[in-house]
Amino acid sequence: MEPLIKVNNVRKVYRMGEERIIALDNVSLDIFKGEIVCFLGVSGSGKSTFLNMVAGLEKPTKGEIFIGGIPIHNLNEENVTLFRQKNIGFIFQAYHLMPMFTAVENISLPLIFRGVEKKKREKMAKEMLAAVGLEGYENRKPSQMSGGQQQRVGIARALVGNPKIIFADEPTGNLDSHTSKEVMEIMMAKVREHNRTLILVTHDKEVSCYADRIVTIQDGNILHIERLNKQSDEHPNEQPNERQNESEGV
Repeated sequence: MEPLIKVNNVRKVYRMGEERIIALDNVSLDIFKGEIVCFLGVSGSGKSTFLNMVAGLEKPTKGEIFIGGIPIHNLNEENVTLFRQKNIGFIFQAYHLMPMFTAVENISLPLIFRGVEKKKREKMAKEMLAAVGLEGYENRKPSQMSGGQQQRVGIARALVGNPKIIFADEPTGNLDSHTSKEVMEIMMAKVREHNRTLILVTHDKEVSCYADRIVTIQDGNILHIERLNKQSDEHPNEQPNERQNESEGV
């Protein structure tokens, strides 16, 4: 099976004056359709940089990134923006809901960019809101909802357009442990139901246990990969890079 996402020797270097900061150091990884992959590491390890590279939010200093065979690293800003609108959903730590919009209006935002007419997008948004357990909250604004409820709206917004890939950057970082578990279970259920690919970034080991694979990143390198779900073993084409080989004793 061909990977949905193929990352080849990606390196990212930031320059601050004369100082060079290596955020990613020749990272390679294959991610398959329907797989949930968690990038685990402390702040500054490179995990969010990896997410930004694959999502096309930043360009790698060198290396290649393909999604469905499309060279994301070569797309100009206009084309990569169009690609994200059609194929990618985002879930953020800080929710990033529009404070003046209702829950339905917030969920509808990705559909506006896709040109979905108002009546249809409102129907889709209401259905997705109910799917994350918030039926009856259609007209509530973020200030009228708890953190957990706001994050459910964020999940609904990410999923409403049925994107191929979901990126979740510290999705439970602002939640208590009980609410974090509820939110993760809802997110996992919806991702599994629609066979979406999820790339999850976290520093929380408990959150990482929901993944099929945990990719531990340290100092811009993949330290090791742990498989938690047999689904990951169904992909023999996975090609770990040299650093991964060393860490796994291959």
